[in-house]
Amino acid sequence: MGYTGSMKQVLQNVKTGQTLVAEIPIPTPKPGTALVRTAASLVSAGTERMVVDFAQKSLLGKARARPDLARQVLDKARREGLLTTLEAALNRLDQPMPLGYSSAGTITALGQGLHGFQVGDRVACAGGGYAVHAEYALVPQNLLTRLPDNVDFESAAFTTLGAIALHGFRLAQPQVGERLAVIGLGLLGQLTIRIALAAGCRVLGIDLDPERVRMAAQPGVVAVPRSEALSHALTFSRGRGVDAVLICADTPSNDPIELAGEIARDRARVVALGAVGLHIPRKTYFAKELTFLVSRSYGPGRYDPAYEEQGRDYPIGYVRWTEGRNLEAFVDLLAEGRLEVQPLITHRFPIARAPEAYELITGQRKEPFLGVVLTYESAKPDVRSATQPTQPTPHTAPRTPALGVIGAGNFATAVMLPAIRKLPGIRLVGIASASGLRAQHAADKFGFRYAASDPAQLLADPEINTIAILTRHDSHARFVVEALRAGRHVFCEKPLALNPQQLAEIEDSLLPTSDSLLLAGFNRRFAPLAQKLHAFIAARSEPLYAHYRVNAGYLPPDHWLHDPQQGGGRIIGEACHFVDFLSFLVGAPPATVSARALPDVGRYRQDNVQITLTFPDGSLGTVTYLANGDKAFPKERVEVFAGGRVAVLDDFRSLELVHNGRRTVHRSRLRQDKGHRGIWEAFVRAITTHGEPPIPYEQLLGVMEVLFEAVEGLGREGEEGGG
Repeated sequence: MGYTGSMKQVLQNVKTGQTLVAEIPIPTPKPGTALVRTAASLVSAGTERMVVDFAQKSLLGKARARPDLARQVLDKARREGLLTTLEAALNRLDQPMPLGYSSAGTITALGQGLHGFQVGDRVACAGGGYAVHAEYALVPQNLLTRLPDNVDFESAAFTTLGAIALHGFRLAQPQVGERLAVIGLGLLGQLTIRIALAAGCRVLGIDLDPERVRMAAQPGVVAVPRSEALSHALTFSRGRGVDAVLICADTPSNDPIELAGEIARDRARVVALGAVGLHIPRKTYFAKELTFLVSRSYGPGRYDPAYEEQGRDYPIGYVRWTEGRNLEAFVDLLAEGRLEVQPLITHRFPIARAPEAYELITGQRKEPFLGVVLTYESAKPDVRSATQPTQPTPHTAPRTPALGVIGAGNFATAVMLPAIRKLPGIRLVGIASASGLRAQHAADKFGFRYAASDPAQLLADPEINTIAILTRHDSHARFVVEALRAGRHVFCEKPLALNPQQLAEIEDSLLPTSDSLLLAGFNRRFAPLAQKLHAFIAARSEPLYAHYRVNAGYLPPDHWLHDPQQGGGRIIGEACHFVDFLSFLVGAPPATVSARALPDVGRYRQDNVQITLTFPDGSLGTVTYLANGDKAFPKERVEVFAGGRVAVLDDFRSLELVHNGRRTVHRSRLRQDKGHRGIWEAFVRAITTHGEPPIPYEQLLGVMEVLFEAVEGLGREGEEGGG
């Protein structure tokens, strides 16, 4: 289903510190998501303020605030060169960051596989990157909660923050009649108090701000300033100490932790919901044997991609209160009238004036506040352009590349698009990404004529004759086939396919009668130092031996690249680069392959592998791909022995050539060039001259075929050896 039109969205530019409202394409529903037309969203004075404060710091201030990231940048500069690292770091900072994580609205469209919701449902939405401050949002199934008719959108916009308070409250394991203390009476603290009252507890509220103390005071609550906390706590708890302390403050100070220990009873529970100093005073906590917990957002499922992105729920018999069920429970409290949030709203801003809201919460606008809500035009019409997908327009490609790009992630904007922009003779027509946000940013930055959220719009554009596919691996084969059948030239970032069936479909789409060219992103063979190496051994008259060692670095087991359906695993998804490079040196695809892996020992996913290749001319090659090293060590090293010649390519920073006792060294000191510009130069040249494919198809397809064989062999090895 195609979608047209634009929408307003609140973005944070981390590089400049500017908070702005941008016009971006309306997103297209993805599988397992709903497109929600937003009616109200809540601005977080905690999480969002920290993001904006960080963005407004200077580069030096950002480095001081995140010394861990600064160290990573320095390590990268030592490995890959100063200019390469500087460009990558500035690109990261230049990415627009969507703000917001708690909203409510009406579902206008459903993605494939979404269950339990219908178009027209009123819903509360949760999740950073999902329930954003935008006129439309894409929200996954487990982060949606249906709203009863008696819950208004503004109240429902509090649901995510309410679920955070509810999860922290549950961790304290309260009982009816217990006496709790809530330290910090901002919005999170006020919601926590209301939840505690609804659960039959009495509450002592504590804050530095007299106005927030006043707002917290109600039947069942004793609200006091910090200076009177100790004396009131003793009276409030009848001399025993409170049963549990919920810390909702937002301060680097350690005072809330210390105060909690002083007012808690023996063996009480202390739960930190807010961002506070965490230096626990041992004497106090030891003497009372206190239990201390840090509450993780809004419940089990948070930060689990299988739960949040793929919609896999946890069995209720094992996990009663997931984040989704906490969202649901908070909405129930609103619907039953046991909790009211409207009195907490102090400010409302239409989305067009959203920057004023951030001036308020960051203190630039000197005015007391609590609940800050963004409002939207509820009467904005639906944007569905058709009930059927837009059909690709067949194309007979002229010689000048007119480019449409699918995918606008970090790799596209940091590496590929800067390389493409420097080339003459390419017209940048359109760029698409699922959310539309990154596409709009890339269109503005690199000069594309338009941005879209639906790739079908690019295939239907008769002006576009060349498609670049820069998405995650699982969509590569589908887009390649669609673009080839539409008569476009196709550049696809590696890998071409994740399984033999997908590869066979691509091969079937390469019709002998078609003028369309296909190229995969095996860029290393086009690097300047790689070209020198190839020329150095070109005159060989005997087989060669080459060893490609890759210090790939560790990826956690739940990383998307390990997922066979999404990433294909690291051997198919990454090692294809290195097998292709050896094919480039030999001039032919491998004839046979075998692979062996180190035991995974519960930590790896068959990503410590040695792949042995034989070639038709008798050449041998090995790719040693390792995840068990240290990233501070250089990533890639190639050693080639052939006909009295030795070549050593070290991380695309230096090339050592030895022949007849003479040693020549070529260096690239400031920049690591892995051929991203070179591959596009070759592609454009082939298009404009109607030349041969820059990588012969027998190599392009043959590399993927031997990798599928290697992975199949590793699978048999794992079954036989028990992993």
